[in-house]
Amino acid sequence: VKALTGTDPDRLPEEKARGITIDLGFAHLDLTTAAGESLRIGIVDVPGHEDFVRNMIAGIGAIDLALLVVAADDGWMPQTEEHLQILLYLGVNRAVVVLTKSDLGATHKIVEEIRAQLRDTAFAQSPIVSTSVRTNQGLEQLKQALAAQFSEMRPPRDAGKPRLFVDRAFSLRGIGTVVTGTLLGGKVNRGDKVIVQPKKLEARIRSLQSHGADQEMVMPGMRTAINLPDLPIGKNATSIARGDVVTVGKLGEPGAVLDVLLERSPRLRGTKSPAARPLRSGMSIQFHLGSARCAARMFLLDGNALGPGEKAIAQLRLASPVHAFLGDRFILRDASEQHTLAGGVVLDPDGDAKQFRTDVQSTFLRARADSTHNVDLALATELKRSGAIKRDLLLLKSFYGVDEIENAIDRLVKEERAVIRPGMVADVTFWRSLRDRIIDQIDKEHRHYPERSGIDVSQLRAANTSPEVFDTLVADLCSDGFKRSGAILARASHQPTLPENLRAACTKIRAALSVKPLDPPARAALAPDANSQQALRFLVTTGEAIELGTDLVLRADSFQQLKNAIVDLLTQRGAATASELRQALGTTRRILIPLLERLDREGVTRREGDRRVLRRS
Repeated sequence: VKALTGTDPDRLPEEKARGITIDLGFAHLDLTTAAGESLRIGIVDVPGHEDFVRNMIAGIGAIDLALLVVAADDGWMPQTEEHLQILLYLGVNRAVVVLTKSDLGATHKIVEEIRAQLRDTAFAQSPIVSTSVRTNQGLEQLKQALAAQFSEMRPPRDAGKPRLFVDRAFSLRGIGTVVTGTLLGGKVNRGDKVIVQPKKLEARIRSLQSHGADQEMVMPGMRTAINLPDLPIGKNATSIARGDVVTVGKLGEPGAVLDVLLERSPRLRGTKSPAARPLRSGMSIQFHLGSARCAARMFLLDGNALGPGEKAIAQLRLASPVHAFLGDRFILRDASEQHTLAGGVVLDPDGDAKQFRTDVQSTFLRARADSTHNVDLALATELKRSGAIKRDLLLLKSFYGVDEIENAIDRLVKEERAVIRPGMVADVTFWRSLRDRIIDQIDKEHRHYPERSGIDVSQLRAANTSPEVFDTLVADLCSDGFKRSGAILARASHQPTLPENLRAACTKIRAALSVKPLDPPARAALAPDANSQQALRFLVTTGEAIELGTDLVLRADSFQQLKNAIVDLLTQRGAATASELRQALGTTRRILIPLLERLDREGVTRREGDRRVLRRS
């Protein structure tokens, strides 16, 4: 790296003393492509030594291209093999192989060995460049090979979902805390509010740099230094450290349970390495995602063991939460951190230990495992599992941008696999089934209780789905032949009618209310049995009778008579006590107090101390 860039990325005294890379180092390289395009490439120098593989993993989670170094005098080493497997697990598909110390001669055998090792991998056709730092041999050819590789790459994705896995955190005098990493998924601006996950620490970006130059905005794929002066450095709950993620607050919550697709390298077959031993369900492992690392336990969905070259759906239960996305790639190492065991991709970043083996979740995971980079499949499986979901939450914790998700929604709607309602997207089968079920309940209510105005929505809500989905469905019904009045839902064409068996009871109640219109009997005396109670509900529903309280009902015309009298009195007097109103009306306290409380609720009157006044609009 020093020969390429002029920067020695080994900065620790121990690295200088031992002559090996221990922790991550950083540099940048300016290149010019064959077409004359200028490129500035960020370099993360990672340890090669087997004792520091965990540091190596922390540095390569966001790389576009691997510079795989093999020394001419050592050849393909066990750590080279482990690094190769890690690169493949992480989905890196571009590499340039550097054969160093080529001045020692006889490099053709090592080149053949490298080609043999890379056969049947994503790097089979990768260029191999022989170099010598002592003689400067091959350095220009190496730069050309790198420029050629980068010129063929697409720009990094901008999904509007920025995440920076912190690989270094330090403090500068007069500046404060600075964190570095490779920005993924979206851009950030100076002054932006950010949140540090999984600790949920809020901060604001004071300044940004990339390769030592101040920036107002940093784009995805760029090596980035972020100045967060309000946050201290450390691994406790109120400070920031390697492994944390700088992101924005709208990208979901961290989680400690991940449902994943595991993959074990076929290159482990036939080896005597402890890494080749079967992975047992329930075993303890070390989990690596981006620059984060934590202990975890692994549980297989099917079977009890996973051998080399095999794939399986599993659940990882982490010792501490991480901010993971659908499609994130990760590494598993053994609990002692000596061997790399497997890699994988996140299928559900919001797993649930209790739901893992349910039919719904296992069907969901098997469908997603068929294609981990298909936005239509990701969306369809989420809708199939959830039934319906708020539009702004769809695939929130994924690397898909808003436009990609909206286009996928449109495609599913055209294929009649999804329906769109205000603020909501639903699986079409779920939506139709739910709609039909609620309509059926409404129609049953109309058939069995034709005297009622409809069904109370609380009965429907409790029996079906979430409040957000239910409210959206009710609004949908009310735009298509149904009506809602307060808490009552009914067909728009429904008119309450009195059944034959209740007519006599209804006539009897009308008569009782008419004997003393302004002093009717108590409700219990008015409707002492089930039939008469049902008949009374009909009179209240149709507005022929008015409820003043749980124990008092008036004829509608009697209620209006009393109401008008109170309005006239208060208009004349301005204010009056309950006692004064009772005397003026010639009624009883049993009638007047519930009457005034109802008029207060309706906004006709207002209580001021012990007096009533008219409420003016």
